[in-house]
Amino acid sequence: MTTSVQRPDRRQFLQQATVLSGALVLGFQAPPAQAAGGQAVAEVTHWVVIQPDNTVIIRIARTELGQGSMTGLAMLVAEELQCDWSKVRAEYANVNEHMQRDKIWKDMTTGGSRGIRESQEYLRQAGAAARSMLIAAAAQQWKVPAAECQALNSVVSHPSGKRATYGELAGLASSLPVPTNVKLKDPKDWTLIGTSPPRVDIAAKVDGSQLYAVDIQLPGLLHAAIHQCPVFGGKVKSVDDSKARQMPGVRKIVTSEDWVAVVASSWWQAHKAVQALKIEWDGGANTAVNSDSILRKLKHDLAADKAPIARKDGDTSKAFANAHQVLEAEYFTGFVNHATMEPQNATALYKTDALQVWVGTQNGEASINAAAKASGLPVAKIQVHKMHAGGAFGRRVMHQDYTEQAVKIAMAMPGTPIKLMWSREEDMRQGRYRPISLVKLRGALDKDGQWTAWEVRQADQSIAITVLPGMIKEGIDPINTRVFRDNPYAVPNFTNEYMLNQFHVPPGFWRAVAHTNNPFYRECFIDELAHAAGQDTYAFRRPLLKGKKDLAVLDAAAKAIGWSQAPAKGVHRGIAVVDSYGSFTAAAVELSVTGKQIKVHRVAVAIDSGHVVHPDAVKAQIEGGVIWGLSALMFEDITIDKGAVVQGNFGDYPLARFGHAPEIIPVLVPSGDFWGGVGEPPIGGVIPAAMNALFKATGQRIRSLPLRHHGFSFKT
Repeated sequence: MTTSVQRPDRRQFLQQATVLSGALVLGFQAPPAQAAGGQAVAEVTHWVVIQPDNTVIIRIARTELGQGSMTGLAMLVAEELQCDWSKVRAEYANVNEHMQRDKIWKDMTTGGSRGIRESQEYLRQAGAAARSMLIAAAAQQWKVPAAECQALNSVVSHPSGKRATYGELAGLASSLPVPTNVKLKDPKDWTLIGTSPPRVDIAAKVDGSQLYAVDIQLPGLLHAAIHQCPVFGGKVKSVDDSKARQMPGVRKIVTSEDWVAVVASSWWQAHKAVQALKIEWDGGANTAVNSDSILRKLKHDLAADKAPIARKDGDTSKAFANAHQVLEAEYFTGFVNHATMEPQNATALYKTDALQVWVGTQNGEASINAAAKASGLPVAKIQVHKMHAGGAFGRRVMHQDYTEQAVKIAMAMPGTPIKLMWSREEDMRQGRYRPISLVKLRGALDKDGQWTAWEVRQADQSIAITVLPGMIKEGIDPINTRVFRDNPYAVPNFTNEYMLNQFHVPPGFWRAVAHTNNPFYRECFIDELAHAAGQDTYAFRRPLLKGKKDLAVLDAAAKAIGWSQAPAKGVHRGIAVVDSYGSFTAAAVELSVTGKQIKVHRVAVAIDSGHVVHPDAVKAQIEGGVIWGLSALMFEDITIDKGAVVQGNFGDYPLARFGHAPEIIPVLVPSGDFWGGVGEPPIGGVIPAAMNALFKATGQRIRSLPLRHHGFSFKT
């Protein structure tokens, strides 16, 4: 029978056909057991599977979130494997197998720009080990010394003329011991790393065949919508579901301690039924909390007599006493949300002795542990299918909430697959937000305009105390003190004080975390010092940066924006330098202001990440980072009233749009002697560089974000 597939239904058809057939598509975890024609494939090592037709499947433990890491990680293996890149495919490593085999794929966490920088050595070793095994297999077949054989482009050859493809050798190679001491290539001999082949995830995203977690379709699938207590920490007091039960498609209503979910034939039916529920919530004492009360607590901390010290250099008291000029400033940023394009979701299929979960996650191990906690089943009975995610930015590191919810709803309907998807309003109001932050800075200049001392007191909501309490030492959050505690400026006298807070609003790892708000404070205050000293802001920084890499990226950004030449009339520039996630960056911004409308013309971001695996992917991350930074600069802010988040959708939580995008100039300055991160570092310098340019344009020093609260907007 011939089936006609119309264009509007094409994506849905691909989704259903792929899942139901078990075909291997990036993002769907189903390790193949046989190749076409029934020929067995060979798992040379747990990282590398080779099919008879020379297709090389490289298993990836981290998660592809649009940042290109699946391509970069595969390239690391392929470089040492000496395989034909055109026949490389990538698939997610099996989470259950990972847990059962003593975490054989090392780390499944994707976050902190750690994917390549913390995986590169063992992935290159994995490729080298597989290559060595293939050579050994050929040598064994040909009865020649392995040292006489060479591997190149998925073929092992011998001077005698003997040749064998990887596909022909894989079976024998897989039976050999995995070498533990392999020699890696010298970077000068790399032929794949440092190039920009087509990314492994792009084609499927373009033609619509790419599966995301929200796309999962299974036989008999039902949909769930949910409403959680608007006040974090609150509970369900009572539920009147009489109206919802009578609505079309409704199959079940599930009530938990702090949420109520409706299961229906379609998500829209479930969503409308949730809206019809009459729920009485008990928010407890947190209903008295609002943005003003949180800010009052932070201001109280700034005024305290003493605070824990994160770093102290020299004698700031003496330096301030002898200062020619002293500057003080207070900077503020509020909560911000991840606002991922794909709302949080998970699909669960529960049976009394087994559980399957499909979820877009930044941490496969945490996902399977969350499923085990919710179901009570041992990890051995659970399969977590890692899916590509439509945006994550740190939110899907802390994904246990919706994973556990999906499992609990599925447990109420054993044998029926349940797809839970949050509405945009739930996603906005049940986030894991970048913490609110208030910082006071003092700086001292001598009579020659030299920066002699500075003090920083931070008051914010601690991330670490909530999610990684073991990191807290002597009251210091090592995450939130970044940028100050580890600043690169050679100022002889410096004190960083930190006042740790806990609020009921859940904090989270928002892309670049403290490397978004803290650079705004630090780099804008340095501009204030430079202005008070009567110096060019770029020239003021240069002698204070003793690290050659910091200086190199600063100079590169300045050169890219044309700092040495005067800008066009009405155009103004700002600059900033920020180290983060193992890399060194600087940003320079060029903008103009008409009334209260800001036009960002150009943004140059220079980065030294040491080695560069895929230059085009790095440039893409810079471009994305610039837009991310500008969006936070102008628009993003979460406020609290009566204990709950006020914002509910993009109408009151706007984001930057295409028309706001400036010309972006990525500048790669790889020094090649280390491995740094890329996904988050480009953001840090963008916000302060833009704010410093805005000061030059307006003469107004704005010390709180977003700019829309000060009447500004972007000119498109």
